[in-house]
Amino acid sequence: MADMDKAVATFERNLEAQTGKSVADWAALVSAQGLAKHGQMLAWLKTEHGLSHGHANHVAKRALEAAAPRSEDDPIAHLFEGDKAALRGLHDRLAAEITRFGPDVEFAPKKANISVRRAKQFALLQPTTKTRLDLGLILKGVEPEGRLEASGSFNAMFTHRVKLADAGDIDAEVLGWLKHAYDAAG
Repeated sequence: MADMDKAVATFERNLEAQTGKSVADWAALVSAQGLAKHGQMLAWLKTEHGLSHGHANHVAKRALEAAAPRSEDDPIAHLFEGDKAALRGLHDRLAAEITRFGPDVEFAPKKANISVRRAKQFALLQPTTKTRLDLGLILKGVEPEGRLEASGSFNAMFTHRVKLADAGDIDAEVLGWLKHAYDAAG
């Protein structure tokens, strides 16, 4: 991980050397524009300021991270605010089950979901509606069937999706699919 941190630091220094602005400065400019979507930020940074795709992408990601309300005590609380609060129990149960798979599980909260990784990402937890938590899975070579549906427009990074509405939906079948995705990610 230290090599990646060094590479990111070099990338950010190069952006500042080329433009005279730090990543934080660029992220602040994006925020001042009121842009909320990654694609909007990319387009604005590239067309209005001539940033390369790589630099614009990096700045947009940093701007989105800065805009997402986070708490050190509970970094996912923002996902379960308001009418999605009832879904927090589903997340907590899934997270507890996934953690039992091994010590190498990592949860990475994002603005709208939680990425679940091992050596690479294998699942995604997303409170999609006020009554449904979507579980994205990477299960290459597994045919969609029944509750295990093709991810479709849900998220192109995942092969499958399972819609979870209550605790009864987290059963041995769902945990089996999760374990399969975890094993394949190692």
